[in-house]
Amino acid sequence: MNYYKFVEILNRHVSAGWAELSRLLFSWSFRHSCSTMSFLSNFTASFPGERPPFIPPYSQFNLHSLPPISSRPTIRISPPFQIGVGRSSRYSRKRSVCMTLINERLGRDRDIADPSSILAYELVQGKLVKWSSMVVLNRSIPEPPTAVLLHGILGSRKNWGSFVRRLAQEFPTWQFVLVDLRCHGDSASIKKRGPHTVASTALDVLKLIAQLRITPRVLIGHSFGGKVVLSMVEQAAKPLPRPVRAWVLDATPGKVRAGQDGEDHPRKLISFLRKLPKEVSSKRDIVNALIQEGFSKDVAQWVVTNLRPTGAASSSSSSFSWVFDLEGISEMYESYEETNLWKVVENLPRGVHVNFLKAERSLHRWALEDLQRIHAAEESAADEGGGVEMHVLEDAGHWVHADNPDGLFRILSFSFKGVKA
Repeated sequence: MNYYKFVEILNRHVSAGWAELSRLLFSWSFRHSCSTMSFLSNFTASFPGERPPFIPPYSQFNLHSLPPISSRPTIRISPPFQIGVGRSSRYSRKRSVCMTLINERLGRDRDIADPSSILAYELVQGKLVKWSSMVVLNRSIPEPPTAVLLHGILGSRKNWGSFVRRLAQEFPTWQFVLVDLRCHGDSASIKKRGPHTVASTALDVLKLIAQLRITPRVLIGHSFGGKVVLSMVEQAAKPLPRPVRAWVLDATPGKVRAGQDGEDHPRKLISFLRKLPKEVSSKRDIVNALIQEGFSKDVAQWVVTNLRPTGAASSSSSSFSWVFDLEGISEMYESYEETNLWKVVENLPRGVHVNFLKAERSLHRWALEDLQRIHAAEESAADEGGGVEMHVLEDAGHWVHADNPDGLFRILSFSFKGVKA
């Protein structure tokens, strides 16, 4: 039986449940090839009572029983059984979308939502990466170094698209995971229980990392995403087996201070967007309304990238709806302002290096106290085996990857140099 026949049979058996699917896989493996056992070991390791060997060092997460399959997904497998979640793309190659066989319940907190899919994401791989995140039959292929990138409030993974493609071209042995955070982008359709906080958002990303079976070397978060990165470090809360660099772009660990008068403050923007109808007929009308309200043209044009057509492409009438969940985002921003993660920065686990990047024309004012505490943390972290550094990106406002992508690329690049799989 070749693997195409195997996939056909597999799709017919998925709806029968995990037990039947497991019996099918074992039966097929013993009749055909011992090499398939590495695939089966990964598959069966996600059953209760056995800890998967690939889960990153967040050992406090527990595996619960797998839920029954309520619908019949189509499973697509390409040689050699490359199974993934979300969108996967290799730089300069055609993108493909796959579904996962394994629906893990990861999480220590039963109040956190446990949907059938955790978060929408895109995996961008450099051209030299020869690794599948879900199943690797050939265990001699090491996991490539991985970076995870998180957007800010009202953003999406697409904010990082062109920047990451440049990174993948420059560092072809790396792979990059771009995530849509809860209530944003394609993840807005994945229902999450509250509270919608920095901590719950970080736990979402940790669950996704566990499901993808990767151990990131670099974490990059912009604005709200920067605090999410710090919360991920806090929730891992133990020395890591490999050095991890965390980048917090134009965000402080503590209190969020408003910018100067006339700047595009997120709270004001969220408040205005909540007054708008959920369905609109013209993007241009929304841009004009935002500009009239005092927001910059750049921000107005960026906001309407969150509008998608509601009708069929062939329809003569055009209307658009927002892809985000504004109620959830409003709660997330409140948490962003209130969450204090200074204790993480000042007590870093061994092996973690946190880099703060301040935009020269930052939307949020960095107080002298913030800078002093970061410099003090630099000294104490070095003594404890961690690291803290402060950087300034010249000629950039809050939207650092749009305002000065060349400067940001130069600053971030040293995190990707000299790292081997």
